[in-house]
Amino acid sequence: MRHKIGAALVALGVAGVSLVATGSASSHGYTDSPISRQKLCANGTVSNCGNIQWEPQSVEGPKGFPAGGPADGRICSGGNGQFAQLDDPRGGSWPATRVTGGQSFTFRWQFTARHRTTDFKYYITKNGWNQSAPLTRAALDPQPFLTVPYNAQPPSTLSHQGTIPSGKTGKHLILAVWTVADTTNAFYACSDVQF
Repeated sequence: MRHKIGAALVALGVAGVSLVATGSASSHGYTDSPISRQKLCANGTVSNCGNIQWEPQSVEGPKGFPAGGPADGRICSGGNGQFAQLDDPRGGSWPATRVTGGQSFTFRWQFTARHRTTDFKYYITKNGWNQSAPLTRAALDPQPFLTVPYNAQPPSTLSHQGTIPSGKTGKHLILAVWTVADTTNAFYACSDVQF
């Protein structure tokens, strides 16, 4: 009888640890407007994405971008090796959202864990950036084109109204950074756009 009780307690302990582990892995957020690379993988529009297809909300890395954060070439994956497919430019074949410089645009985040937030920042690549290489800080305009301070816990969906930068042509990449206040991390989302 003791052996059965002991085995049952061990099984419950393993199940509890598994539940905690999967609960934290399925948390956080991503952008779906403009549609991010991780969302394109999750909804099946893009294939051969690896683990990100099941965890579009998990592109989490160190905060402090651009002074800190993920290393150059690993920005779209948040520096997370299991999501390295997001850093691959795929020869420019990522589907792109059509935008026009100067247009008003609604940027939208979806959250599966609603962390207390410091801010949201949106960066865009410079004209002439190297589209065939993974994203680097040097490829981005040095200042975000939109910063949204947000000293609160967001709802499950949050939209920001902003203006798409003028003077851009061709294909670009928008990097959205959600800086979390209650952890040492931020969440990263790369969205391909076409002017």
